[in-house]
Amino acid sequence: MRPVPLMLFLTFTLLAFNAGHILPGVAEWESREQKVWARAGSSAVLPCHLSPRKMSKSWKQLPDKTSVLWKRHGGSAHQEPHMVLEVGYSGLQKTALPMKPRVSVQDSALRNGNFSLRIDPVRSEDAGLYEAWVAYNTKVQSCQVELGVITVTLSPPSPVVENEPLSLSCNSSHRASLVETRWFHNGHLVPTSTTFCSSHGALSILRPAMSDAGSWRCQLRYSDNEIISATYNLQILGFDGPTNPVVYAASGSAADLPCTLSYLPSAFGINVVTAYWSRLAGGHLRDWGISQNLSSRSFPLHLPAVGPGDAGQYHCAVSVGSKTINRDVTLAVVTVTPSIQGPVSEGSRLMLTCSLTHPWGHERFQWKHFGSAPAANSKLTVATSHNMEGHRSQTGPTLEIPQVSQKDTGTWECSVYGPEGRLGAVEYMLQITGAQVSNPPTIFSGQVTFGLTLTLFLLLMVCVLALALQKRARSPAFPALEGMIAVTVPRKKEMEENQKEKVQQTEC
Repeated sequence: MRPVPLMLFLTFTLLAFNAGHILPGVAEWESREQKVWARAGSSAVLPCHLSPRKMSKSWKQLPDKTSVLWKRHGGSAHQEPHMVLEVGYSGLQKTALPMKPRVSVQDSALRNGNFSLRIDPVRSEDAGLYEAWVAYNTKVQSCQVELGVITVTLSPPSPVVENEPLSLSCNSSHRASLVETRWFHNGHLVPTSTTFCSSHGALSILRPAMSDAGSWRCQLRYSDNEIISATYNLQILGFDGPTNPVVYAASGSAADLPCTLSYLPSAFGINVVTAYWSRLAGGHLRDWGISQNLSSRSFPLHLPAVGPGDAGQYHCAVSVGSKTINRDVTLAVVTVTPSIQGPVSEGSRLMLTCSLTHPWGHERFQWKHFGSAPAANSKLTVATSHNMEGHRSQTGPTLEIPQVSQKDTGTWECSVYGPEGRLGAVEYMLQITGAQVSNPPTIFSGQVTFGLTLTLFLLLMVCVLALALQKRARSPAFPALEGMIAVTVPRKKEMEENQKEKVQQTEC
């Protein structure tokens, strides 16, 4: 009984090695040898399946008794093929230890004609020739696929820190000699310069910035005109925002200085992060407390109230693992200086000067008047400012008010603008001596006039009454004398008349 199994085994082996010539016409395969390129670290699929165009309409699935065996030929012609993955009739799988658990078949049921091999992730040593033997019933077919691996190596390894030199190297398993290497960043060809240096398949970046992060693609051209390319996503650990950030704050207000990493350190497997701020002021180094936060990438510095003396350069240092990255932040303070200190008299000439501690030369200033409305509400409304005709500096750092009047009372805002838009603003509250905060209605002026008139009338009546009382106080103390004098007057007249009558009688 032993010769029979031995003959079956030899027959199966012979069928396997002559898969392309046995039982022609039984099944149509994509029998041409294919070549697949994959980058080390990514996934690759080695195709092997029945051609959909050639499959019989009545034969939609393979028989239950279907098995597949993937083998890999050695790197040299003297090495024997070795097993990669085997799926038996019962569905039991066997995998070679060096590739376990990185290999699998696309269709684990093996009933739909797809026997492709998936490798995830691909390693550089996986390059070579692969062959699949598929057996169903008494039939055997095969597929051959050559896997080429292209490797992109980063030095030093991740994480790459901003401003520290790095190198990207690109090579493949292709046996022909390399003729040319080209690099592309975000789809654009990178020319050789003082910043980027390409040599022997390697690209050196002397001072990598955050703008250098993203997709890098190397393109290799060989002597046999084979062109191979691979893509690498470069992540640079640095800071978000501009390279030299400037924070504009109004004098007396709070300020937050940013210090935000581009990535969470935990994304690189780093669990030790410390950060601290410092500033050289007056020849002395001022330090702020060290903070640790593993769940955040932001380490801002909060200043509750700033003045011109707080303006200057601040230094943020973040230690990520064994590396330390630094960022300088400039604080610019906006201040309004009036030509008259304290309350301003109505009719006087006032100059308001808006100054910036750290100007860059491209700033422009704009003034707005919000009257007596609160500053918080005025910022929410659209510039309903008073008419500024007669004010010489509606735009510019200096605002001139030739004659201060009650309508100028309230909040004046100086906004600082740059090429990127509004940078900051500062407010000045103008108070006028003897002037009310809000103009009273016209009806109030009539009431004031009536009140003044009534007051004057009452004062006049009081004066008349006082004079009358004073005249009465000067009258005699004995009123009987006035009667006696009144009685003697008629007797005198009678005496004069009697005398006249006597004279007339004498004349007669």
